[in-house]
Amino acid sequence: MDIEEGETVAIVGESGSGKSVTVLSTLRLIPQPPGRIVAGSAKFYGRDLLQMEVEEINQIRGSQIGMIFQDPLSSLNPVLTIGKQLTESMILHQKISQQDANARAAELLEMVGIPRAIERLNDYPHQFSGGMRQRVMIAMALSCSPQILIADEPTTALDVTIQAQFIELVKKLRDEFGLAIIWITHDLGIVANLAKRVVVMYGGFFVEEAEVKELYGNPRHPYTIGLLKSLPRLDAKEHHRLLSIDGMPPVLYEHPKSCPFAPRCDFAIDRCRQENPPLESIGPNHRIACWVDVTTGEAR
Repeated sequence: MDIEEGETVAIVGESGSGKSVTVLSTLRLIPQPPGRIVAGSAKFYGRDLLQMEVEEINQIRGSQIGMIFQDPLSSLNPVLTIGKQLTESMILHQKISQQDANARAAELLEMVGIPRAIERLNDYPHQFSGGMRQRVMIAMALSCSPQILIADEPTTALDVTIQAQFIELVKKLRDEFGLAIIWITHDLGIVANLAKRVVVMYGGFFVEEAEVKELYGNPRHPYTIGLLKSLPRLDAKEHHRLLSIDGMPPVLYEHPKSCPFAPRCDFAIDRCRQENPPLESIGPNHRIACWVDVTTGEAR
């Protein structure tokens, strides 16, 4: 996949499909060992992040690529003040004084909607609510004005009202700063109002990629169809029972020789059980990894 300046790309899929591992590997945040990157590349302005020396990748993490982690309570150090954690990366990457960093940290907290920002720099993470901690994480991710912001399921622990406020804040900051955003989620409802393009993951593979309207209006992979059918719709004229996808996700210890979704797929043919399909284009900005045309049920 790729991402352009100012664009928001969502990576969706059920838990365990490989969304977080993919982006953490890109920034080389998977502990090695036990983790290991065996193939592939992650190009940032033409340079491969996976081939950089440790000092080089450290200069990019937090500075040019920011990240909001899934659980702010476990991502923030409980024994350090918010101010200390906010200013650390600014002092490291931008070589500014502690006084200037404090002033910038207060600006960032105000920008993300935290009142009495200067006073709250001396507070600890446990003194903030879940929504406020997530806002602090945004401020930390934006502290060095990155070009890319990665958000790893940032609204999972928030209630619906706070989720909506959080998403509107991210959209506002994206438009204001021209950020490119990679948004990881399993909530397709959030994606519809946020992203331009969607990448669907299953079993460690990208199985479909399309622009939002195309994906929702014309899903072409059986897994995507199953995900969309499991969503409640507010615009439905008739009541329908929500459908679920039968079966269990694959175990990812071994590289699959067949399509990872084949055991759960209603469209599966013999080839699906013998060969894993590549991600191929089926139209403008629309790619799928499937041997079957779901509109006809015939092999592609």
